[in-house]
Amino acid sequence: MRVKRGVTGHAKHKKIRKATKGFSHPNRVSVKRGKQAVTKSLQHATRDRKNRKRTFRELWNARINAAARLNGTTYSKLIAGLKKANITLDRKVLAELAVNEPKAFTAVVKAALK
Repeated sequence: MRVKRGVTGHAKHKKIRKATKGFSHPNRVSVKRGKQAVTKSLQHATRDRKNRKRTFRELWNARINAAARLNGTTYSKLIAGLKKANITLDRKVLAELAVNEPKAFTAVVKAALK
């Protein structure tokens, strides 16, 4: 018995078209170019999820350093002091304290530099 493959092909094309919603015209209408664009966009998404973590850590470090300098120390001395004093606050929390709770951050700095 002969198998007609139109249904499967249309389903594949429909899947690509759905994934390319919001892309520029050639990548949206051409299935071949759309497939390439979707593949590339997924590669970028994977790469950028890693980069977002890197970028946020940079931001937290900059904020911690700025707040540390307001308290008369530097970022590196503060982090070294925290490790010596066994204070296990991560950089995200320290940056949040530095921005929103300056008094609490000052207390942490004093505890770290004892």
